[in-house]
Amino acid sequence: MPDQSLIYHLAIVGLESVQEYLALHVLLCLVPAFFLAGAIASLFSKESVLKFFGNETPKYISYPIAAVSGCLLAVCSCTVLPLFAGIYRRGAGIGPATTFLFSAPAINILAIVYTAKILGYDLGVARAVIAILLSIAIGLTMAALFERHREKKEGIKTFGDERHAHSAYLFLLLLAILIIPEILTEWIPLLAVETMLVLLTVFLSFNWFSKDELKDWMAETWFLIKQITPLLLIGVFFAGIMVELLPAHYVAAVVGGASFGASFIASIAAALMYFSTLTEVPIISALTELGMGRGPALAMLLAGPALSLPNMIVISRIMGVKKASVYIALVVTVASIAGLIFGLYFV
Repeated sequence: MPDQSLIYHLAIVGLESVQEYLALHVLLCLVPAFFLAGAIASLFSKESVLKFFGNETPKYISYPIAAVSGCLLAVCSCTVLPLFAGIYRRGAGIGPATTFLFSAPAINILAIVYTAKILGYDLGVARAVIAILLSIAIGLTMAALFERHREKKEGIKTFGDERHAHSAYLFLLLLAILIIPEILTEWIPLLAVETMLVLLTVFLSFNWFSKDELKDWMAETWFLIKQITPLLLIGVFFAGIMVELLPAHYVAAVVGGASFGASFIASIAAALMYFSTLTEVPIISALTELGMGRGPALAMLLAGPALSLPNMIVISRIMGVKKASVYIALVVTVASIAGLIFGLYFV
């Protein structure tokens, strides 16, 4: 039977980790990010983006849009699967579809902001930029291998192509609210600027959008908060306990340094685990405290959102076992190579 004093100590450690996580600087980061993600999910037209994935769209248009649309669509590792299935079955080529499948969860606006805040801006920027580049490489490889004789399907139909520019202005305002705390460190100027931006956003939102649109925005934001926050706090709690229990020398020996082997192990581990949205960040943060290298950390950030055991089962049913196996192998390989390069040259 476990020692009760040990259990009590670990519980205190976990709660201290949660308390540290709930520090004001993190809340100033996540709260605006939730509102931003909610606005993207409710006020931006998904169909106007997805229309570019069809076979009739030139590659120089379809692949870049597939690679960056995850930021505009605010998808996570869960919601990307039905979107991927939908666009693939409705006419998207396997190249743009798998580009979207890999990139979208990795460049989720919440994930990028939180990664930069907790793990450093180098990893945050690298996660976004490298995910976009590697997703295009994966998509082009999948297309070269499997799209030669693919019959042309019905193009993806779209609805509501004309969207008001106010959505874009709102995006910029919310983005400004998000990044100002990183620019202004003094409380008085920070409070003044943030208050002005928040009041301006509220005023313009009531003037630009209908009551139904505002209601959808708040509902989407609240849904994201309810869906993500409890799991995130649980992840932070157990990450704190993991730091207490896991021997640092073991972590450093397995995934320390900047070798390909360390990044490959990190990629495989991430691919077999299931990370709820954002929970990969506190877990990887805990591992870096124990000696995990920056390269393997990036490899885990790239492979984790793209793959998990449930994810592999679903994409195997959508694409078939052969195509899914190649996709999984590509994700693990490119994540490992990216981790190696980042660990050697950019740290």
